[in-house]
Amino acid sequence: MIITDWIGSAAAALTTSSFIPQVWKVLRSRHTADISLGMYALFTLGVVLWLGYGILMESWPIIVANSITLLLAGIVLMMKLKFG
Repeated sequence: MIITDWIGSAAAALTTSSFIPQVWKVLRSRHTADISLGMYALFTLGVVLWLGYGILMESWPIIVANSITLLLAGIVLMMKLKFG
C-alpha cells in the first residue's frame, strides 16, 4: 500500500468513527430535536455521491469509509425523521 492510501485510510477511519458517538447518543436517547434535518439530509446525499465517486475511481479507502459513514449518517437521519 502506498503512502497516499495509508493517509487516506487514516483520515477515513477518523472521520468515519467521529459519527459513532452521535449515533450511540441518538439510539440511546431517541432525542433528535437539536439535530438539523437539512444538514443530515444534505450530508447523507453527499456521502452517497462520495461513495459513487469511490466506486468509479476504484478507491477502497473512499468506498469503505463512505459505506460505513452512509450507514451511520443514515441511522441518525432515519431517527430524526422518526422522532423529529
